[in-house]
Amino acid sequence: MTQYFYIASPKKLKTGVVGSKPISPAQPNVFKDELDATGLFFEANYDAEIKKRFDYAPVLSFKYQVAVSHNLLPLKHEERCNRDEERCLTLLYEYMKKAIMKSGVIEVCTCINGTEERDGWDEKSATWSNIKAPYDLVLNDRECWRIIS
Repeated sequence: MTQYFYIASPKKLKTGVVGSKPISPAQPNVFKDELDATGLFFEANYDAEIKKRFDYAPVLSFKYQVAVSHNLLPLKHEERCNRDEERCLTLLYEYMKKAIMKSGVIEVCTCINGTEERDGWDEKSATWSNIKAPYDLVLNDRECWRIIS
């Protein structure tokens, strides 16, 4: 089972790979080390075949949504606090910081793939100024935050 993080915004969100650092544009699949190869892939909620948007989870209310999954993005109380995990959380933190600066509000939630439609989400509100560090973004399974700037 795969744990997903979903981010929603009233403004369009960046998609694609964020954070990996290849040694050169001519060699996009060659990295100095494993840490430089670590990146997050953000996938939009758009089905190109039917040309329509869909909701990743019913708890999300905004039109623009992305999904991201990485085995180094921890759940609350499962943090390993190593450099690889910290890098992934930092990438997520920076991504969300840019998204909230652009739109003023975002929603973020996490759950195991296939459980999005179930009831019982733990919904909370937060302000970005209270989120001081990447580890402040570690959520429990089925937790959803509405974050305002």
